Amino acid sequence: MNDQAKVTRTSPHLSSDQAIIEAAIEESKSSRPQPEAVVKALVNLEKVGKKATATVSYKKLLGKWQLCFITGTKKTRQRAGIMLGAGRYLPNWIKIHLSYQRNSDLSLSDAEAGYVENSVSIAGLTFSLSGPTKFFPKQKLLAFDFMSLKLQIGGKVIYSGNIRGGQDSFDQFYQEPIKKQAFFRYFVIEDSYIAARGRGGGLAIWQAAISD
Repeated sequence: MNDQAKVTRTSPHLSSDQAIIEAAIEESKSSRPQPEAVVKALVNLEKVGKKATATVSYKKLLGKWQLCFITGTKKTRQRAGIMLGAGRYLPNWIKIHLSYQRNSDLSLSDAEAGYVENSVSIAGLTFSLSGPTKFFPKQKLLAFDFMSLKLQIGGKVIYSGNIRGGQDSFDQFYQEPIKKQAFFRYFVIEDSYIAARGRGGGLAIWQAAISD
């Protein structure tokens, strides 16, 4: 959970892969490792994460996270004729955030219910999609769907409405199997950053966002 900005300090107890990821989320571009090294570190950490047996509560994901590094999906990598792709850092002029909240009104037998908002901000324009989530602690898998859209200019809402069936789709979401839904499988969940692989095969790192 990230109620305030986290300061990243490299610990001597970190693995070399963790140290690479922490360097990747630093503000200074000069300290960032090459994208190829970040991708390799992510793959290594994912292998370690698959062997981990400890469960993780949805509480660890609550808060606001800023996307800072991505790789392409399997489909885009195949089209490009490469195995994994170098990955890329997001430029400073675009801000993409994930915000997770708990849904205390809904209790699930095998998962934790919540909400997600995915926002993209460019030059005063913010486009946001939001919807329900369900998090499976043992698998560290978070399924989600977007059912609301909001558009803001200079902080003023100029459009807000439901998409893809609205409330009807919201109720159906918790009944559908994972294989029909979008999801992130998290393999690193720290106070300062989180990392996951999406259903399409792409890898991503989000850092804890600075509070407004």
